[in-house]
Amino acid sequence: MSNIVIIPTYKERENIEAIIKAISSLNVSFDILVIDDNSPDGTASIVKELQKSFSNLNLVERSGKLGLGTAYTTGFKWALDKGYDFIYEMDADFSHDPLDLVRLFNACNDQGADVAIGSRYISGVNVVDWPLSRVLMSYCASIYVRIITGMKIMDTTAGFVCYRKEVLENIKRVHIRSKGYGFQIEMKFVAWKLGYKIIEIPIIFTDRKLGSSKMSGGIFSEAFIGVPRMKAKSLFSKYRRN
Repeated sequence: MSNIVIIPTYKERENIEAIIKAISSLNVSFDILVIDDNSPDGTASIVKELQKSFSNLNLVERSGKLGLGTAYTTGFKWALDKGYDFIYEMDADFSHDPLDLVRLFNACNDQGADVAIGSRYISGVNVVDWPLSRVLMSYCASIYVRIITGMKIMDTTAGFVCYRKEVLENIKRVHIRSKGYGFQIEMKFVAWKLGYKIIEIPIIFTDRKLGSSKMSGGIFSEAFIGVPRMKAKSLFSKYRRN
């Protein structure tokens, strides 16, 4: 089974080399696709230099900071065109432990999951070094999403996910509206509406040590407003698989 990890980047020069090396050293083979939004700190230049040493490393450069959702949409299209079996979302900043990629792979390859989520909340609250206010905001956001949508997923905003290619091929037939972190919610919601098997794998999420967070109040506002709209739209939509 072929695997590719999509990593969106914007100003990640402190982390990008280390995360690429960590993924490339795992005992399961993962290709890597970096989607860089014209980082002014030279992140893409570092990736280009690393491509000389890492044959599993790929790069797509975009013209500017166009949003997390569109970065992943770009990456999904690229990966599907190349025929990868399992396609992963992951942050560049080590908040997601690269070792857990293998656990997501095993959930799909061995346990039959169509979507495997690296979940901060499936076994309590497993978040390290976040301020309490941010933990509460994230945790309550997932409760809010579950109430509105009816999904049983504990970590609805998680950004550490593995999708089977079939799931993404069917999701792309549905217009995903969100561009920020609401994108993560909407992707899981559509997969759930399509009837795919979703498994949450408990992880420990650790706040970044290097670089600056891209989180903002506007990101959560988009998700807060977008979830009822998404739910209302679903009442008039038909979800079918090819």
